[in-house]
Amino acid sequence: MTTWFLCTIQYIKILENDKAKNVSEQYLVDAVSFTDAETRLYRSLSSAIKDFIITRVSKTNYIDVFNYEDCETWYKCKISYLDVDEHSGKEKRVSKYMLIAAPNPREAYDRLQAQLSTWVIPFEITDINLSPILEVIPYVSGEELLENTNLKPIKQIAGATEADYEKAELEAEIEEEIVEEEEIIDDETGEIIEDSTEA
Repeated sequence: MTTWFLCTIQYIKILENDKAKNVSEQYLVDAVSFTDAETRLYRSLSSAIKDFIITRVSKTNYIDVFNYEDCETWYKCKISYLDVDEHSGKEKRVSKYMLIAAPNPREAYDRLQAQLSTWVIPFEITDINLSPILEVIPYVSGEELLENTNLKPIKQIAGATEADYEKAELEAEIEEEIVEEEEIIDDETGEIIEDSTEA
């Protein structure tokens, strides 16, 4: 199953009047982990945007993304259908989110209907909202891992100390612990929110 990560970047953009503006942009990345999402985003954007920082990476609950080459506008769509609970046998309403490229909401609706025409269960498209996502970066089959990269293990960097190595290991462990925390889905945004057990 595809896992989509919503990544937000910030950088300083020089406008036509030579004024600098702080810009924030969102990208959707197909990746296997938070680290993989960051790596793939840097690889995709580094040639076009020189100095940027990733300010946020969050897992989303999009079940599918439909790309059309004729437009660059993305719409977040919510579909709803009835499903039977395996344990109780009762019907319950289930909501799922999808992202689709379209020039306007009407076209997004029509395209989503066409994409889901093979579904055997009846469904409703309950919401279609313009998404701030600028670009979707899908996984490409056979994609190579960072060829000709200048990345090296921290031990091989001149001047790196044992403390630097231990710090890098600790940061990696902390990131793994954060990923393993229980997650809650925000029904409004469709993002998975990490639950803080301290509350």
